[in-house]
Amino acid sequence: MAKIKVTQVKSVIDRPKRQKATMHALGLRKMNRTVEHEGTPQILGMIDRVKHLVRIEEA
Repeated sequence: MAKIKVTQVKSVIDRPKRQKATMHALGLRKMNRTVEHEGTPQILGMIDRVKHLVRIEEA
């Protein structure tokens, strides 16, 4: 699997609880923080749920 860099670019304030929990599970807790994950189907599904809050790059 390829590595993926995920950066939080929008706040989770006033977002549904489910989106906040997904961001937390991805390891994104503050603005402009970047985490690296393997491109597994589970991670890609989580990213798809919050794609409007994050920026995705190939690592």
